Amino acid sequence: MLAQTTFHPEAATGAETAAEAPAPLEPFVARYTVTNGGRSLGEATLQLVRQAPRWRVDLTMSGTGLFRLAGINAEQSTLFEDLGETYRPLSQATVRKTLFTRKKTVGTYDWGSRSARWTGDVKDERRDPVALQDGDMSGLLINLAVIRDAVPGRTLRYRYVDNGRVREHTYAVAEELEPISVGELRYNAMRVSRVEDANAQGDETVIWVASGVPTPIRMLQREDGEDTYDLRLTEYQGVQ
Repeated sequence: MLAQTTFHPEAATGAETAAEAPAPLEPFVARYTVTNGGRSLGEATLQLVRQAPRWRVDLTMSGTGLFRLAGINAEQSTLFEDLGETYRPLSQATVRKTLFTRKKTVGTYDWGSRSARWTGDVKDERRDPVALQDGDMSGLLINLAVIRDAVPGRTLRYRYVDNGRVREHTYAVAEELEPISVGELRYNAMRVSRVEDANAQGDETVIWVASGVPTPIRMLQREDGEDTYDLRLTEYQGVQ
């Protein structure tokens, strides 16, 4: 159930607040608007669910109007363990829906054999087992890790293992905080940009996070220099 309180915390006022020890994971439900070049595409929900002793993080995107038919509808979920220094994925699933199609992939992270494998609607070249290393995370877990680890001026490095792919992800946290307005809310947020590499193929990811807020304030995805999805937080709630 949703808790009675809806949290709208005050923005961080300086870099010293961002340097505090990261808060422990707490369940939440966050809602976003989804736009592209100023056009409204739909809505998204990001939630963190406690399934003791494990956790699950879900991202659901729903298109509105014609964009519902165009295929913005997608669901992602990762079941994981919180090991303190890292979030260890156990399973991952993605469902993408259009008017006439429904594609689903399921990934299993077997830490006993230290390998991961994806089944379902996966390209042939991504069906082979992937060797796991300590610290490997899915895309959704990297978003949570960025919130946990971001400090102005810091460089963050993660190994992305998701959907049969392995990539080294490097993020640069801006030196200065920048004001971001989300509806009537204002935050001094850290801009965290993924550094391009040889495998990025023109993709760019930028995440804005604020001290004391357990979910991204904004998530921007670009491809070949053009915005694809721009998710902006409208509200978040604690969950009991």
